[in-house]
Amino acid sequence: MVKAALLDKLWARMSERGDFPMLSQSLRTTMAAMNNDDLDFTALVQVVLSDFALTQKVLRLANSAMYMAFGGNITTVTRALMVLGMDAVGHLVVGLKLVDHFHHSAPRRIDAKLELNRTMLSGCVARKLTEWGDLRASEEAVVCTLMRQVGKLLVVFYLEGEWDQIRRKAEAEGIGEGAACIAVLGVSFEELGMEAATRWRLPDMIRSGMGTYEPNENESRQVQWLRAITNYSTEVADVLTAADVAEHVRDTRIAELANRYSRPLATDADTLVQMSVALANEETDDGVMREIVELRANADAIARAAVTPEARIGEGLEDLRALPSENALAPVLALASETVLAGLNFCRTIVFVRQAPGVFKARLGFGRDIDTLLSSLQFPEAFEPDVFHLAIANSVGIFIENAHDSKMVARLPAWFKESFDDARSFVLLPVSANHSTVALMYGDWTHDKEPRKISQREMSALNELARELGRFFAHAPTREVETL
Repeated sequence: MVKAALLDKLWARMSERGDFPMLSQSLRTTMAAMNNDDLDFTALVQVVLSDFALTQKVLRLANSAMYMAFGGNITTVTRALMVLGMDAVGHLVVGLKLVDHFHHSAPRRIDAKLELNRTMLSGCVARKLTEWGDLRASEEAVVCTLMRQVGKLLVVFYLEGEWDQIRRKAEAEGIGEGAACIAVLGVSFEELGMEAATRWRLPDMIRSGMGTYEPNENESRQVQWLRAITNYSTEVADVLTAADVAEHVRDTRIAELANRYSRPLATDADTLVQMSVALANEETDDGVMREIVELRANADAIARAAVTPEARIGEGLEDLRALPSENALAPVLALASETVLAGLNFCRTIVFVRQAPGVFKARLGFGRDIDTLLSSLQFPEAFEPDVFHLAIANSVGIFIENAHDSKMVARLPAWFKESFDDARSFVLLPVSANHSTVALMYGDWTHDKEPRKISQREMSALNELARELGRFFAHAPTREVETL
């Protein structure tokens, strides 16, 4: 009863702050995309693209030295996902979303900021331990490490009065904060973290990996390994961030941890010690921690970088050219759609695909209100006197500068005027294969954007991108196109 009441109070407090429900929905959407048997690339990419800073973080990490061998020069989230895999990017998103949420929610209290920094440092330890292994396992271990400490972060950030009681009790009685938490709240930090993981629908493996490490032959090797990673990383971060601890005492404690966890981590104890001490020095010299802190600071700089729209589109085009013609259509279309969205800073992009019997249906897209629009967007292939049918009969793209000009309004289909009444201007790009139009790409700017035109060079780049897309349709089985 006490536990239920506390959880209700905690979740009510988080909802009152306004941003926590958005985090919960984002994490659930991410996990749903990862667990989709049909590999829903677009849903996962949309989660990332909905947050500019997160987009930059994913791209930066995908291009870091850790991942360079798996592609390098990754310019789109879709490409990062295709190179690294659904699980790796999904876990990466979950970890970054968690850290980003607490950054935005951080109260102006030194203790809260120190607690968040300690948690972030533990994530650095976990990533350092696993950076040369399987990407999926590495990011999964980082998420487990962060989630192991989420319960404590929730108390620190959202139950300030109770957190003060916990700290005072721990100091007065000389006990750990974990034991003090149980005495004050009647529930452990770990139980609160597990409750959060359940509400966010994180998979069983994450929840198992969050647990306390104890040698147990009944647990799978994967669970034992994850718990060893999360516990070692957390305890090393505790040692590295402990106040007023002499360096030789710190090194002794790290050596004790390395000896305890050496076997389950399948890593020599001396190697663990060297890595952990090196990490401490890197942190002091703005190494690993600088990488994390700079991700947010650099987001604005990246946005201001003098990269032309045609250059961004050209980067996406090169990614497409690097893929085999037999590549699955869904990720290819997602890559193209994201490239157009980012290249021209459109509000929305949508890809219509020709499907039997004689109809063009919206199959994927990114941007504003896309989820609510897609299922209802389609138009017949048979000719009608409107701009969409002019576009599918054309060999190059069409740009409509003023969708509300009286002459243009007469050429817009009723379904478009109903669904896109906020569109100021838009572009239509036909995609051809086997001498017929097989798809149509749409991108728009709405009225809340400054009016602008598409230059001749930009249109040329868009047309080249559309032509490259045709290659994949020419090699795609009919069944794949019809089931997109």
